[in-house]
Amino acid sequence: MAEADNKPIINIADASYADRGNGKQFAAKIARVGPLLGLKGLGCSVNVVPPGKKAFPFHRHHVMDELFYIVSGSGQYRYGEETMPVRAGDLVGAPAGAKAHQIINTGSEDLRYLGISGNGTENSVEVVDYPDSKKIGVAAGVKNADFKSATYAAMGRVTPADYFDGEDT
Repeated sequence: MAEADNKPIINIADASYADRGNGKQFAAKIARVGPLLGLKGLGCSVNVVPPGKKAFPFHRHHVMDELFYIVSGSGQYRYGEETMPVRAGDLVGAPAGAKAHQIINTGSEDLRYLGISGNGTENSVEVVDYPDSKKIGVAAGVKNADFKSATYAAMGRVTPADYFDGEDT
């Protein structure tokens, strides 16, 4: 969508949702609305998580702050070693470099929340670690806070190596 086509208002009921997840404990319908509003340094998505599911694994961003607004439903916010209840109207913070976090739908209806993220730059780099699975994700050249736009992205587990390891070829 061209910048001139962006509208300053979108109703979340009219957003275009895509199914995400692994068919097991992770399931969500997600609509990326930030770009539709013309946002370049701030990402915004609408996340709809069915009962008993999570949209994303337990993770911590090292560059990008995240803010969540619970629109409807209820659940739990896993933040580091703590678990706290969340419900409609709650604002939930996940500062970059702080504790790992995850939102879980423990209620009996869909949990709908806005995920707002950004670091104030259009081309950014991000490092995300996943404490439960010991993975790390890296991305560079991210535009509109959309990891799919990255010019480089990798997900895996790091094996320690010396700076010059493997460079003698």
